Formats: sequence, structure tokens, C-alpha cells
Amino acid sequence: MQHASRFSWLIKCAGVAVALLLACGLATERFGLALQQPAVTTRDSSLVTLDRYAREPTPDIVLVGSSVMWRLKEEYFSLPQVRNLALAGGTPVTSMEILAGRRNLPKLILIETNVLTRAPDTTLIEKFSGGVGAERLFLRPIRAATAAYETWNHAAPSPAQARAQQDHLLSQPPSTFDNKVYLDRAVEQMNTEDPTRSTRTNVALIRTLIEDLQRRGTRALLVHVPFAPEIEDSRFVRTTKEIVDQAFPDRGLWLPINPPIGELRWDDGVHLDERSALLVVRAIESALAERDDVQRR
Repeated sequence: MQHASRFSWLIKCAGVAVALLLACGLATERFGLALQQPAVTTRDSSLVTLDRYAREPTPDIVLVGSSVMWRLKEEYFSLPQVRNLALAGGTPVTSMEILAGRRNLPKLILIETNVLTRAPDTTLIEKFSGGVGAERLFLRPIRAATAAYETWNHAAPSPAQARAQQDHLLSQPPSTFDNKVYLDRAVEQMNTEDPTRSTRTNVALIRTLIEDLQRRGTRALLVHVPFAPEIEDSRFVRTTKEIVDQAFPDRGLWLPINPPIGELRWDDGVHLDERSALLVVRAIESALAERDDVQRR
């Protein structure tokens, strides 16, 4: 009898906790900044992304890179089986090391070459490398419950609905947001920073990983995501391009993309806004289709 009473008490406590979490979620949605959800850190975001990859079937195409590539959301792609493993604040080397350490590989990996100055995250690599025995992620209870609520409350649209929403977005004119303050700050920083040493280190790692992945049957292609013109002309970008071009002179390893540059906009000169990211995704898909057509001839 006492055991049953304790069990009933636990159920009631769990029910109250869930009700409170849902109430917080509803309040946040209704009142905006009045109640804020727990902040999701860069590490939390990376853990969720990689844990999902470890649990789900191996996709056909994987994107790796920094926050520049992270903006190219999976739902923007019409191609099936696309996963974006780009890590905000990270490097493509981290995700490539994780992919190389797993038993099953995707058919194609698209590697962002824009930002190659950050060191690989050895903790993430150790946690998620290895096939069947990869460690599962145990999220913090409040964030897990909040994520579950958001998933339930904001179900993903069907492919037809998503395409209609995207077409509507592309039918709108480019953003008129004035990003000059952020752009000037980014240009100043990227003219000050010398990426030479760290970029060369990461490029050497990427070369070795590409060779390994290709031996195992995976195709790897390098991609430069467009920056604002002022950023493209910065010391950081010019130096990075020079190092990467010298390391990978074989143009067959590159996926050149041609989005309508005049229509692209960047929140801060570096990160594409939503409409622009969608335009770049369409350009990537067009470039892949053209490449496959040429190879079939």
C-alpha cells in the first residue's frame, strides 16, 4: 500500500512538472521576451546535431563547416537525405573526423572552406566517432522537455508545403536591412586577423581526411559560400582562399556555385539571411545536378 502511494505521488509530481514546462513554453510563445527559454549554447546545439546523426540512418549527403555553412538549413534542400553537420563556432575537420570514424559513410560530403582557423573539437570527435557503439546524448531535462514541446507544437511542413513556403520567400524582394555597423566591424576584424598558421594546419587535416573518405567510396567536394563583397576582399578571406587553392589545385574537387550575387544579403556581412541561404542552396543543387549530368555523358 505504501509502495502504491509513493508511486502515485511520483506520477503526480511528474505531471505537475510537465504541465509547468508546457505552460512556460506557451507563455514564451505568447508573450515573447517576457519569459525566455533556457539559452541553447553552441556546444548544446552541436551535441543535438551530432546525436541526431548518430541515431538516424546514414544520409546520402552531409554538409560540414562552420556557422557559415550552418545557415544552409536541411529543409531548404529538395534533394532527399541531406544532413547539415556544420557546427556554429567550429571547423569542418570536427565533423569530418566523426564521419571518418564511423562504419557507414554518406555518398557525398560538401566541405565549406570559408573559415578554417578553429581547432577540431576532440571531445565531440571522441564522443561521436565509432559506429554501433557511439555514445548516446543525455540532454539536460529542462532543455529536453522544451525541445520536445517545440517539436510537438511546430510540426515540420510536408515537402509540398515547404516548397511553397520557399517559393513564396524567393518571390519577395531582397532584404533592405542596413547591416553597415556589423559589416564594418566584421571587415575590421577580418583585416586584422592572420589565418595563415591555423588554416594550413586544418587544410592538411582536410586533405588527409578526403583521401581516406574517397578510398572508402565517399565523394568529397569543396564549397566556398559567398560572403559580402567587402568581406571577400578582406585579408582573412584572401589569405584563406590562397592557402586552400594551393592545397587543392584539382578543380574536380571543387563544387563551383553561381547564386545571384546581387540578390544575396548578409545579416553581418558574413552570415546569409534566410532568403539568401535558400538561393545558395538552390545554386548548390543546380551545380550538383549539372556535375552529375556531365559525368553521365
